[in-house]
Amino acid sequence: MIINWMKKELEALNHASLERRLRTHVPIPESPGYMMHGGRVLLDLSSNDYLGLAQHPAIIEAMRDALLIEGAGAGASRLVTGNRRPYGQLEKALAEWQNCDAALVFANGYIANVGVISALAGRGDVVFSDQFNHASIVDGIILSRAEHARYRHNDIEHLRALLHKFRDKRRKLIVTDAIFSMDGDQARLLDLIELKREYNALLMVDEAHSGGVYGLHGEGLALALGLKNDVDIHMGTLSKSFGVYGAYVCGNETLIRWLMNKARPLIYSTALPPSLIAGTTQALELIQTEHWRRERLFTASEFFRSSLCMAGFNVGNGDSPIVPLIIGNNHKALQFSSALETEGIAAIAIRPPTVPDGTARIRFSLSAAHSLEELTDAVTKIRRIGLRLGVLESCDQS
Repeated sequence: MIINWMKKELEALNHASLERRLRTHVPIPESPGYMMHGGRVLLDLSSNDYLGLAQHPAIIEAMRDALLIEGAGAGASRLVTGNRRPYGQLEKALAEWQNCDAALVFANGYIANVGVISALAGRGDVVFSDQFNHASIVDGIILSRAEHARYRHNDIEHLRALLHKFRDKRRKLIVTDAIFSMDGDQARLLDLIELKREYNALLMVDEAHSGGVYGLHGEGLALALGLKNDVDIHMGTLSKSFGVYGAYVCGNETLIRWLMNKARPLIYSTALPPSLIAGTTQALELIQTEHWRRERLFTASEFFRSSLCMAGFNVGNGDSPIVPLIIGNNHKALQFSSALETEGIAAIAIRPPTVPDGTARIRFSLSAAHSLEELTDAVTKIRRIGLRLGVLESCDQS
């Protein structure tokens, strides 16, 4: 029976400390940066609410107002009758923010990557993808039926060799995360731009973890580095720094028209509720005007990363709010996460296949809602757990 093989596979996952289960966490609106689980208040060091906007009253009010006017749902796909007024307002604001001709909103980042890649590449084409790119990029390449040329993480010479190998393909697309979601390091965007010019390829950058965080007004890493005009397809999410839900793609008018006609997830999905879109427009205004949130976020991130590094942990390189504490062993990573929860900290263990075998980790994610006092206390607890579980000792020996 089909159930029997499922049970066996689940038993194997459980034995390898790889089975996943849903856990219910409850936000605490009056205490940003904290959540409830099992009746206990926990410092939230796992969410992607980088700017602390998820509980912002102005966003909630904008959503409530739109809900009363537009109703609970859009009722249809955007190309039928689901394209309500808030969509146009948000897309106009996104295009101005990114200094692009036009923008297009998708249901979420996964759907955006799948839709865009499969709309731009197909049989006879090749997509070059960083080894550490998000799963949605990998799945988008698979669904496109284009050839998948996967290059080693941030290895520009390996990418160059692959581009040369596939130089005669019809279309060539290079896709990369701007900030890699499990390691927190940056893509080598300048080198990628030079290669895309040399081999006449398109470049798509996923700013899911950098939008709202980098740039004078949170425009993202490409613009912060002065490279925005060299990126052909600029994608970002609305569920992290924005604190709401959804995704966007910005580019020239031709690109956006093409996606409206060829991106199947957009064409065949019901539109997001207009109230979400209205809330996101308010979030975009806050991202552009409340610069103190980015300043506080980078101060917190630098302090937390350097404190863990000085304590002896392996936290990788980077300046982003994503701080991975590499443990290696799956079971020990789960033990570490459980011990953190006992100490009042929510920090989830990340295991394969999300990360490579042997690199299980606690992926800490900082927020502007976190104070240095809270993080100082957290570091003390993390160090104590690391010593008890032998993680610090193993890092010292590596």
